Amino acid sequence: MQNFEAFKELLSSPKRIAIITHPKPDADALGSSLGLGGYLKKKSHTVQVITPTDYPKFLQWMDGNEGVINFEAEGNAAKAEKIFQDADVIFCLDFPSLSRIGEIGEIVRRSPAKKVLIDHHLEPELFADYTLSKTSAAATCQLIYELITDLGDADKIDLSIAECLYAGIMTDTGSFRHSNTTKDVHLVCAALIDKGVEISKVNRLIYDTNTEERMRFLGFALKDKLVVLPEYRIAYFAISADELDKYHSQTGDTEGLVNYGLSIDNIVFSALFTEREGMIRISFRSVGKFSVNEFSRKYFNGGGHKNAAGGRSLVSLKDTIQKFLDVVPQYKQELFISDK
Repeated sequence: MQNFEAFKELLSSPKRIAIITHPKPDADALGSSLGLGGYLKKKSHTVQVITPTDYPKFLQWMDGNEGVINFEAEGNAAKAEKIFQDADVIFCLDFPSLSRIGEIGEIVRRSPAKKVLIDHHLEPELFADYTLSKTSAAATCQLIYELITDLGDADKIDLSIAECLYAGIMTDTGSFRHSNTTKDVHLVCAALIDKGVEISKVNRLIYDTNTEERMRFLGFALKDKLVVLPEYRIAYFAISADELDKYHSQTGDTEGLVNYGLSIDNIVFSALFTEREGMIRISFRSVGKFSVNEFSRKYFNGGGHKNAAGGRSLVSLKDTIQKFLDVVPQYKQELFISDK
């Protein structure tokens, strides 16, 4: 972080702090927010974590969850806006630009508070007073751990904070399967385990707390919605709003579905198209050299990491799939030289 000493001085006395992360927060987004929040409270700051939307039930075990304000819930928008306006410091975690958080982005921009961006995605926007952007980091939770340590406060990371940070690192590395799993990742996780984290407990809370409806939806998606295009080394799912309703789908129920496509032998690019809330939400995953970040930015108003990105489309599900199918042929050669 540039101006680290000034940042350290900013936090040297109690402040009113707001923490915001991206919509539909995953374990890294929520874990980094609650982990940082827990640390800052120990430093006598007043802290409020705000999320733009709801998030999956399988993340609600994290310490501090009960105090999170969901901006889109009834009656919360005005309350959250006042918190941002009155804050001394606003931390923006796990997203690279204010446009990523919709209307909240402009509320944050207008606030007189000092802004702090901590993120590991590509192409960060230069809006913050203090920026910790490290695309080589596996997770924002890893950056929060390193920041607390750099501040000389590793001893203030207790079990609750450690569990939040471990959860984010575990999930953003695909349970330590992805290429972003480095020596440093393992060293950070080892330090968190030393704080008392039970890895089997965190794994169970996130991966083994499915509802019956989610399991039946997963079976339906794999049986009836998986499309494989071996001529392009591509697999994809397209899920309509009616299909989500049929299985009483909740936030988080499609989490991880896109990864099943990549598990197929010889597939290097997987996509999930989900019809929600008047738009098509898209998840892209790849292995090897093929950049889904560039693909999503070019065609689907998105971005993220080289091998994991999101996007969106404002046309119908049918038209979105057709657009996808129209553009993939030009990447055939690139997909066939990508590593599995």
